[in-house]
Amino acid sequence: MTRQSVAEIRPQVRKYGELTSLEVEVAKANDALLILPVGACEQHGDGLPLSTDSIRADHVAMAVAEELAGSTESPNAFVLPSIDYGVSPHHGNLPGTISLDPRTFVDIVTTVAGQLCDSGFTRILVVTGHGGNIAALGVAQQVLLSSHPDLAFAYSPVSGLATETTAQLPRTEVSGHSGESETSQMLAIDDSLVDSSRLTAGATALDELSPRARLTRTKSPSSAVTFDRYADNGVLGDPRTATVTAGEDILGEIIAKLVSYSKEMLRL
Repeated sequence: MTRQSVAEIRPQVRKYGELTSLEVEVAKANDALLILPVGACEQHGDGLPLSTDSIRADHVAMAVAEELAGSTESPNAFVLPSIDYGVSPHHGNLPGTISLDPRTFVDIVTTVAGQLCDSGFTRILVVTGHGGNIAALGVAQQVLLSSHPDLAFAYSPVSGLATETTAQLPRTEVSGHSGESETSQMLAIDDSLVDSSRLTAGATALDELSPRARLTRTKSPSSAVTFDRYADNGVLGDPRTATVTAGEDILGEIIAKLVSYSKEMLRL
């Protein structure tokens, strides 16, 4: 029996998992970009959900795909099913955290990307909402460069792209995990997911930290501690100052930069 074929993809489809097998063939022929959101399931203080990093990565990935779809006649970017567990041993002493071994994380990413490349896709952009995944993604990139040299594999953090808008935030001396930026983003995405009444400050000043914890705040050389050594609630900064407006601005900068980069990938 001769199998059917289609000439185009339904215009409303943005998720890879919502494509039909016939539409996948069209996506490959069109050299589509695949966007892989990765996150984590880990403590985010007393007021943010455990899946904060996954929620933000999913939101940004979908927004990028929507923006790209609006600039072409047919969809040319699709969001892959997300990887919702990450490399989080540094949060393991606080409730709720589920962490993957870094080698397992690398294996998952390279297996997914490698199979997609073997099937005919040549462009993959990973968007990670969890900074703890960055080192492992660098390893995955090198593995894929060896095994699949024709695959254009890129990865990006979420919050780390928002250099201009984050600089305008009223932040404490120590800021970061579950702090002003992440909480603002979550308020902008869905404020019902934030237990605002439970938001509390964590570590806010360097002189509050132990010598070893303070040493980790230098970018290079790099060292690490578990986050309970920063503060009892594992928070860096004061999330109580977060606002929806700040979150919208931060997300807007992130999405704009990723759309611009994605367009360059699509030109390859």
